[in-house]
Amino acid sequence: MLNRLRLLLGMIRFSHTIFALPFALSSAALAWKSKQAFFWLDLLGILLCMVFARSTAMAVNRLADRFIDAENPRTAGRHLPSGQLSVATVAFFTMLCAAGFFASTLLFLPNSWPLYLAVPVLTFVCAYSYTKRFTSLAHFWLGASLLLAPVGAWIAIRGFEGIEIAFVLGLAVLFWVAGFDIFYACQDVEFDRKAGLFSVPARIGVPASLKVALVCHMIMLVLLVLLWWIAGDLLGWVYLAGVAAVAALLIYEHWLVRPDGLSRVNQAFFQVNGVISIGLFVVVVVQVLV
Repeated sequence: MLNRLRLLLGMIRFSHTIFALPFALSSAALAWKSKQAFFWLDLLGILLCMVFARSTAMAVNRLADRFIDAENPRTAGRHLPSGQLSVATVAFFTMLCAAGFFASTLLFLPNSWPLYLAVPVLTFVCAYSYTKRFTSLAHFWLGASLLLAPVGAWIAIRGFEGIEIAFVLGLAVLFWVAGFDIFYACQDVEFDRKAGLFSVPARIGVPASLKVALVCHMIMLVLLVLLWWIAGDLLGWVYLAGVAAVAALLIYEHWLVRPDGLSRVNQAFFQVNGVISIGLFVVVVVQVLV
């Protein structure tokens, strides 16, 4: 049983929760600061909802893509194509995680909005797994799925009052994720074309796709500055220093990934973006405490 759990956590890349969770917590920190109130139960609810929602979506993705993954040399070793896990086991795990997500929204009562929004939110994030079958904008659907993390955290704590703060942060996340997902998709450009799958690199090629990713990340930086402006007294010079550091990291990321240097995509995807996510969260928390 423990070995199967280890395989399941490996399948959904549990450690990659790091990409969305810090932004949800950043939004929560700003919401608590503006509300002048903090509750441990809210924090627990956000953590559980994030973990269960992402785990559900990742499990659905692995189920939906198991035949595609089996044909792609880069992904053929994943847990379902290689037979390490059965479809029945992953399906049961998916339903268990979905039930855990719905149950976790009850922690926010008497605020009922998280419960009311649970079905549409989970449906939207799970639908991402099918988007590359019909649109090259799948990267932006993934970004929109992670946009829901800071927006959902804000609604759980403050309802819709001041939601524009969380929405601007969410838009920054959307373009950040879309940009680095385009990077990641460059690895599979030839396979995607042969398999009839849609992606920005498959449609316009790797060099042009890297330029699209750059534009996405420039928009992200503009939105982070806009967040400072609309947040008023909630954010100050500490946050702006953090945004400058994010800009430097993005420059480094784009230096790493070049049309003739895709071997460093994983380094850019996992390491640099992990530092950006955690770093920006730390900056927001420090700013709130200051």
